Amino acid sequence: MGALHYWRDIWRYRELFFFLAWRDILVRYKQTAIGIAWSVLRPLLTMVVFTIVFGKLAKLPSNGVPYPIMVYAAMLPWQFFANSLTESSNSLIDNSNLLTKVYFPRLIVPAGSVIVSVVDFLISAVILAGLMVWYRFIPDMRILFLPAFFVMAFMASFGAGLWLSALNVQYRDFRYVVPFLVQFGLYISPVGFSSAIVPEEWRFLYFLNPMVGVIDGFRWALLGDAFPVNWPGFALSFVLVSLILASGLFYFRRMERSFADVV
Repeated sequence: MGALHYWRDIWRYRELFFFLAWRDILVRYKQTAIGIAWSVLRPLLTMVVFTIVFGKLAKLPSNGVPYPIMVYAAMLPWQFFANSLTESSNSLIDNSNLLTKVYFPRLIVPAGSVIVSVVDFLISAVILAGLMVWYRFIPDMRILFLPAFFVMAFMASFGAGLWLSALNVQYRDFRYVVPFLVQFGLYISPVGFSSAIVPEEWRFLYFLNPMVGVIDGFRWALLGDAFPVNWPGFALSFVLVSLILASGLFYFRRMERSFADVV
């Protein structure tokens, strides 16, 4: 009954959830020097750098797809994951005054942070659409599967965010660990290159990085047969994403009662 009551509380406090998410969106876009342009410049500049380094200098294959589109199709889920992880990991600390004053399901706080990253994702998706128009690259019917891969990216982001937000309350050193994890993850994930260049004997092991399955799914949905999905590897990634989410929910709920005392 306790768990059922908790989820009912989340529904009861849904207005607080929308308020926190809306507040974070306003802060993100109103109190910055370049506002909404920052959501465009980060993935766009990263795409340009990766295209020059991996496409022009290293001459890695793009399977007949324009290299900028190949990179940007992977930047969409990766940037969403990285932004969600960064924002949600600090969300409880940033709202410490609220945590110590009133009761509400604490799960609302990191969930609201992930929603802010959804807005960034949608803005970046418009840029990808513009790139496809520029290069006259039209996706096929596989694009209908894109929402399913986005849900998988959301699960990975939310689950990892729950882990790191709870750990950050208990051990403040994690605020320094998260930027390193994001930077390291960018280079071990197939963002600037295709996962097909990974040797066959290592490819299944490579899918232990759950974002590999998400990125490959995005490329398959957007770019078609040029980037076929390794379905056994994708299944492994999906299982890992599900475990991250389930364990994140379990750990967050276990530690939630102590947040107000520790934060």
